[in-house]
Amino acid sequence: MSYVVQAKNGAELNRLYEEDLLIHDWYRFVLSYPPHLVQSYLRRFDIGVKKCVLDPFCGTGTTLVECKKYGISSVGIEANPVVHLMAETKTRWDVDATALINHADTIAKEAFLRVKKHGGNLKTLTEEQHDLIIKDSISPVPLHKALILLEVMDEFHDARFINYEKTAFAKQLVFAFSNLKFGPEVGVNKKKKADVDVIDIWLEQVKEMAENMAFFGRRKNASSIVHLADSRDVGITLQPNSIDAVITSPPYPNEKDYSRTTRLESVLLGFISSKKDLRAHKERLLRSNTRNVYASDTDEKWIANNGRVLELAASIERKRIELEKNSGFEKLYHRVVKLYFGGMARHLEELKPKLRSGAKLAYVVGDQASYFRILIQTGEILADIARNLGYDVLNIDLFRTRLSTATKDRLREEVVLLQWKG
Repeated sequence: MSYVVQAKNGAELNRLYEEDLLIHDWYRFVLSYPPHLVQSYLRRFDIGVKKCVLDPFCGTGTTLVECKKYGISSVGIEANPVVHLMAETKTRWDVDATALINHADTIAKEAFLRVKKHGGNLKTLTEEQHDLIIKDSISPVPLHKALILLEVMDEFHDARFINYEKTAFAKQLVFAFSNLKFGPEVGVNKKKKADVDVIDIWLEQVKEMAENMAFFGRRKNASSIVHLADSRDVGITLQPNSIDAVITSPPYPNEKDYSRTTRLESVLLGFISSKKDLRAHKERLLRSNTRNVYASDTDEKWIANNGRVLELAASIERKRIELEKNSGFEKLYHRVVKLYFGGMARHLEELKPKLRSGAKLAYVVGDQASYFRILIQTGEILADIARNLGYDVLNIDLFRTRLSTATKDRLREEVVLLQWKG
């Protein structure tokens, strides 16, 4: 019997699923797999309330939230500090909603007063901070108001509420205050927002979050821990023999620079203030694109004997030479492939002593064709690597297909299902 859906009848089950939709409406920030996918594998893995689920690439916490809703303990690992903040906030449901709203209202009133006092004397970022963000990410007046709001939030800091207030700020900074747009890669809209009601919008977001958290707080409050760490180095993060299941979606090997997606809020919230900070942040990430590859990287040693990965990398390099593509980034394509799969091998090896006997794992990954249109069958290769490390490969489920921007072919997104028998 599965303990996942704790409903007495169909009506109760429908009510739980209606609530499921609400919890994911309050903060949609980083695209990820849908909640129903997590629910499906919790059922298939027969994960009950006495089990513990790991998401080692947890993003904003989809897996952790689903587990928490059903009273299942969970652990997340996230290397991006601003995304880590979001995941922590989404999994804390014990806030005093009225007190949070009152505190945010106090901040808003003080921020309004300071905006009026400043008049035309606009606050702005330092030259170094400007260099870290995409040009024209945010217009001068909204930036001025956002910096004043952050200044007041800092002065009125309350540990009970600050994560909610910062998360509300991060969400609206991107979607309401900034000029950013999102497609395959983050960019800037042609039509810039000259002015925005920054403080009002932020306050409304805090109120929405407070009301939703008060609602969700009635659910069984299972433990949920989110570590700011490198998923390739779980040895120093997780307790031995502590994980019953893994449900996760690592980055795919392509040219998407994930650090750019959250650069603006990372800079304004103080997580990144220099190029040194940015490099330190990128070095914690799985090597999935050429913009976070460094000469000192060594993860390729983990696939040094994997003929399939080595031949794939070699074919990409041969294609580059054939096409006479000689940019610095293009010359790194073959190395990214080796570092990516080497990093995943390192992760899976480090994970083994943390898994309980019989633990089941689900990795959502997608095929890619970003590198000179050469197909990277991510799921199949990951399954081969896992098998070589002693995991049983249970199946590779088709999750969905998507259109490749490079080849216009339909590419597979799959769920690689593994088991560790110990």
